[in-house]
Amino acid sequence: MSEQGVAGEQLRSIIDRIENLEEEKKTISDDIREVYAEAKGNGFDAKILRQVVRIRKIDKADRMEQEAILDLYMHALGMVPDVG
Repeated sequence: MSEQGVAGEQLRSIIDRIENLEEEKKTISDDIREVYAEAKGNGFDAKILRQVVRIRKIDKADRMEQEAILDLYMHALGMVPDVG
């Protein structure tokens, strides 16, 4: 078999795998969308749920640092009343 034939088979295999994974990704995205719709139907705020999911992915130390910086910025902009 020629090099082009082998490369063609490899390329076809790679493309097939990518297409299969893209289809799986679409199915999973649809499933996630359905769960958010279900949550919304049960009275939960989908935007807030998405935020919670995103926040839970962050390492605790990184999250605490981000929250501290956010708090600092919000105070500097007068978005949070000073207590005390």
